[in-house]
Amino acid sequence: MPETIEFSVVAPVYNEAGNAAALAREIARAMEGRSHEIIFVDDASRDDTRAELAELKREIPTLRIVGHRANAGQSRAVRTGVLAARGAIVGTLDGDGQNDPADLPRLYARMVRPDAPADLGMVGGRRAKRRDSWAKRIGSRIANGVRKRLLRDGADDSGSGVKVFKREAFLRLPYFDHMHRYMPALMLREGYAVEFLDVNHRPRGAGRSKYTNLGRLAATGTDLFGVMWLLSRARKPGGWDEL
Repeated sequence: MPETIEFSVVAPVYNEAGNAAALAREIARAMEGRSHEIIFVDDASRDDTRAELAELKREIPTLRIVGHRANAGQSRAVRTGVLAARGAIVGTLDGDGQNDPADLPRLYARMVRPDAPADLGMVGGRRAKRRDSWAKRIGSRIANGVRKRLLRDGADDSGSGVKVFKREAFLRLPYFDHMHRYMPALMLREGYAVEFLDVNHRPRGAGRSKYTNLGRLAATGTDLFGVMWLLSRARKPGGWDEL
């Protein structure tokens, strides 16, 4: 593991045996030549996900495995990974293999480009061509449209797992379950700028999706109104000075 970490990649996984090892290898190839670390956060999987990843530690020296003692959900797994990260810039992607690790260097380059706005906090991926069922695509399109209109966060695809952001900025965000779906709005709330790039999206390999349209709908109403309340209660000081 290099002493100075340029970029930390966080992948939350839950019951992703058959996907996790292949994804770890892909991330390592995408990060080749860059000072990095790869953090897989196993959210108390009940299959062989953790053992599958452990076998790769000799093959991939930059791989770290963090395991939850109890299942706590994707948002908590992402936060655990960011807390464990040593890089100032963090990238995330879903653990099911549908996100393409090759997109991470592009988002990272956009984040750290010389002419980037000083307040740029996140570059989010926007799935140009979804590789999900028609029902999921329609459900996501409706949900994104409602959320975008109510929160005015400029995000066409807040559910994309591919994101690159400043670690410091993420740790300023309020934590709650499912908060990873509202990161653009939460970043804007804290005074950060957000940008988006089109990214690749692939069919799922092994395993089954952890989300359904009905499952998302059950949580969306409460979450959406909660985020609207957070936005309404934000007060910005216009910066601060030490006297």
